[in-house]
Amino acid sequence: MSHYYTFTAHDAVAYAQQFGGLDTPSELVSAEEVGDGNLNLVFKIFDNKGVSRVIVKQALPYVRCVGESWPLTLDRARLEAQTLVEHYRHSPQHTVKIHHFDPQLAVMVMEDLSDHRIWRGELIQGAYYPQAAQQLGHYLAQTLFHTSDFFLHPHEKKARVAQFINPEMCEITEDLFFNDPYQIHERNNYPAELEADAAALRDDAQLKLAIASLKHRFFSQAEALLHGDIHSGSIFVADGSLKAIDAEFGYFGPIGFDVGTAVGNLLLNYCGAPGQQGIRDAAAAREQRLVDIQELWNTFAERFQQLAAESTRDAALASPGYACVFLKKVWHDAVGFCGAELIRRSVGLAHVADIDTIKDDTMRHECLRHAITLGRALVVLADRIDSVDELIARVRQFS
Repeated sequence: MSHYYTFTAHDAVAYAQQFGGLDTPSELVSAEEVGDGNLNLVFKIFDNKGVSRVIVKQALPYVRCVGESWPLTLDRARLEAQTLVEHYRHSPQHTVKIHHFDPQLAVMVMEDLSDHRIWRGELIQGAYYPQAAQQLGHYLAQTLFHTSDFFLHPHEKKARVAQFINPEMCEITEDLFFNDPYQIHERNNYPAELEADAAALRDDAQLKLAIASLKHRFFSQAEALLHGDIHSGSIFVADGSLKAIDAEFGYFGPIGFDVGTAVGNLLLNYCGAPGQQGIRDAAAAREQRLVDIQELWNTFAERFQQLAAESTRDAALASPGYACVFLKKVWHDAVGFCGAELIRRSVGLAHVADIDTIKDDTMRHECLRHAITLGRALVVLADRIDSVDELIARVRQFS
């Protein structure tokens, strides 16, 4: 049995040679740590020609930005690997491929995506990938439908729920999404100039009731195997290609959480665009984000309904029209979770580069205020926003 130790670059090369699946593993000769996250070590493994061939990723036993005072379960590496393996079964064109994983070492060897770029960075730079939003909608429909009660036998579904119980990582989400922004907490992170805005969140009884309802849904609705953290920083893109990575928050939860997180990060880019590009030059990029949101939702909903019509195995859930009714519930959930994402990325621990890298302090603060104001509106009004067109109208209202 393997025993956990933290990998060095040398260890990562040796591991890739053994488990990278190459015909000539001796060609792998060097490694470079490239991870910029808080939870993992990530190494690119290069061959003797300097070409990156595979990725080795190892979970750390603590949150890197906090230190060993915030320990984390290493079992999340198993959960991440198994989530990605399961998602790859149903959407191989949009999920990174896992070649090997070891739950004791909390390490996996995966497909190298050096020919792709992180979508968040591309969005910030103004690069446009015309198929990305539709591809993300397709990924979400394929993975969420095929791990839901529509497709799985009830016995298998319940066994999968047990397999993917992820209490420690879910607790992080529960705290960062639904608790911390609405109380005074040392993890919260926002400029002093936004203290009044943060205090208003803490004092908003209507908002806190809506957040409580969202958290209860996150606790209790095991609808499908979620990615759990599907934002533009956990998606790689290239011309004609999109791949989801980083699924250590995977668990069975409400489908609207994944959809809402994805939409929320497109809206965070929307909020940050004036600070990144200037108010005048940002107009076109903002319009494109709204089109992206339309395409993401419409692709997801159309594909989910198509799959439901073709492949639903439960007699009751196969009733004509039920998938459409269910998606209305998913949509309202998604709008609420989207709003929570905007708020927690503005005043909570983990921010996004779309806004945090804005150099002008005044503009950065205004973009944060915009995200907070829009987020609050979406959380409170979620049950009254009945379509993606109505969502876009609300976004325009708060621009």
